[in-house]
Formats: sequence, structure tokens, C-alpha cells
Amino acid sequence: MSGLNKGVGKVEVTLRWDPAPTGTPAHDLDIVAGVFAADDPHGAPVHLVHFGSRSPDGTITLHRDSRTGQGFGYDEAMTLELDRLAPRYGRVVVGVAIQQGGGRLTFGDIANTGVRVREGYTDLLVSDFADVQGALSATVVEFTRDGAEGWTYRPLSQGFDAGPQDFAALLGSARP
Repeated sequence: MSGLNKGVGKVEVTLRWDPAPTGTPAHDLDIVAGVFAADDPHGAPVHLVHFGSRSPDGTITLHRDSRTGQGFGYDEAMTLELDRLAPRYGRVVVGVAIQQGGGRLTFGDIANTGVRVREGYTDLLVSDFADVQGALSATVVEFTRDGAEGWTYRPLSQGFDAGPQDFAALLGSARP
């Protein structure tokens, strides 16, 4: 990277899926972001951002939450202002967890799933969860602070046999 590269600054993660068939419990997928300390990037998250919450400094916000997948296109959205995160944070992992209230559901059980990571109008990552069909939750992307160069990103597709509560504790363990 050159010294003029600003890295990744402000990104939006969006999620889509088709509603459950009529007469069955709703499919509820949730975007989850874990923020990790620079000196412990694979430990416990310093804080989690998910439905009903935001980061304490306001840099990561879930601003659209769907409980059914009904809508047009991407129904759930989270904004991450990485360029505003304090230097004490060195890693952010974003994943998706399927609520299990209506019985065990995997990504393969839900039609038309998709996630998109964008910076402005540029797609950084688009995925349909095909590589984690049997998982209840999965990581999607990892952002890491790269010194003076800013933030970099890389796809981090790893499936887990864990519901939302357990998945939150596993976010930091995700590795290539």
C-alpha cells in the first residue's frame, strides 16, 4: 500500500433474505459486529453491536432491522465508521446470526440469503452464504487497523453451529 492510501473508511453492511413460507414462524436474521482491542484482537469483544444497540461512541449503528425479511432487496443495514474508531480498537468482525425461536434454522433453510459490504457505491464483498449452508451463524468480513494506512478488510466466511448468544462469544475466534 502506498502512503497515500486512506484504507477503508465508512462502510455499510446490508442483509437480505426471503420471508418464511405462509403459516410458518418468521425467519429473523441479524447483523452482529464485534469490536476488539488492538492489544487483544482475538479475545473477547470490547463491545457488540446488534439489534437494539449501537457502539458507545456512535461509530457503528444498526439503522435498519428486519424481523421477517419482508421488503425489497436488502432489509437490514449496519453502518461502520471505521475511520472514527479510537486507536485502542484494532479489529472489527461482522457476522450474521439466525434467531432460533421458531426451531433450528440454517442458512440453507432460508431462501435468497445475501450480504453486501459497501463503501460508497463500491461493493467490497457480496455473498450468498453458499459456503456455510449448514451453519446457524457465520462471520462475513473482518476489518483490521493497518497502522498509518488506516483500515483494511478481508472476507472472513466461517460458519458456526451456534445461536445468536453463543455466536457473540465466538466472533473473536474467527480466523482464516
